[in-house]
Amino acid sequence: MVITKTPFRMSFFGGGTDIEEFFRINGGAVLSTTFDKYCYVTVRHLPRFFEYKSHLTYSKMEYVNSYNEIKHPAIRNAMEMLNMHELRLTYDSDLPARSGLGTSSSFAVGMLNAFYALKGKYADKRKLADEAIYLERKLCSEKGGWQDQIAASYGGFNRINFHQDGYDVFPVIISPERKRQLNNNLLMFFTGFTRFSSDIQEANISESADRTARLKEMLNLVDEAEEIITNKNIDLNEFGRLLDCTWKLKRSTGNRISTDSIDMLYKKGIEAGASGGKLLGAGGGGFLLFYVEPDKQKSLKKAMKDLLYIPFEFENSGTRVIHYSPEDYGITI
Repeated sequence: MVITKTPFRMSFFGGGTDIEEFFRINGGAVLSTTFDKYCYVTVRHLPRFFEYKSHLTYSKMEYVNSYNEIKHPAIRNAMEMLNMHELRLTYDSDLPARSGLGTSSSFAVGMLNAFYALKGKYADKRKLADEAIYLERKLCSEKGGWQDQIAASYGGFNRINFHQDGYDVFPVIISPERKRQLNNNLLMFFTGFTRFSSDIQEANISESADRTARLKEMLNLVDEAEEIITNKNIDLNEFGRLLDCTWKLKRSTGNRISTDSIDMLYKKGIEAGASGGKLLGAGGGGFLLFYVEPDKQKSLKKAMKDLLYIPFEFENSGTRVIHYSPEDYGITI
């Protein structure tokens, strides 16, 4: 039996520039971190006592005998890609799916990590990120960028640069005290709305022929944001102001990014004392993140009293195997 633990991510700046069609031509960069909310994937070989060969549990339950019977596209394609058979797979999560925190990609990374471990093989972070990208974007034909798979695999607070040849991951060098201050000044709330990121991405791409100029502006903010975080001589509260700038730019890149309800909640947050914020993920719902100084946080929480407040801490580990019990298994197929 293998159990993997894979973090979710929050993206601060550069989201949208990680889409291959954009960064292969214009370059791209994302500033993001993983935090202490996780998905767990448990995989073992299914004992051969049943009339089915694999048992899959996520938001649904599937009992199947072949790859083509599997309804979940990521599980189906991953099992076929790595030649996995006779499995009992269970997915569990600290946060709901389709909520803007890269949950599907964290699952993909954690599942691949578990599959390799079950086969007695080690897969490094680069391999897991690359194969999760291939799984979701090519085999499953889901629209979207590359940042989620990379963040879930590597973990930590990173700048990820995208270019014609792929990507590079650079940990952001920030003092523990300043990092703690940033963490403490960020408050996250669940809006209650969920959506498929790939659907939002596809709609926004089809709607926004002129979005390239906006994405280039968003790309330029990554350098400024990194400078704010790493330069102790700059007031960290500038990070909040810049979040407000990138949120306004992001809203202009597609009609499905925000809704009237999200706009109203964001406005209430700013009026309650937040200096900036954004909707995490591709848009359309999920989690609202605000930057707010400590003396104004009580007011913000009161303004957001109808939403679920989600405390969090930054994490640095990325996906990892937290339980490994080797199995003696021979394929009978």
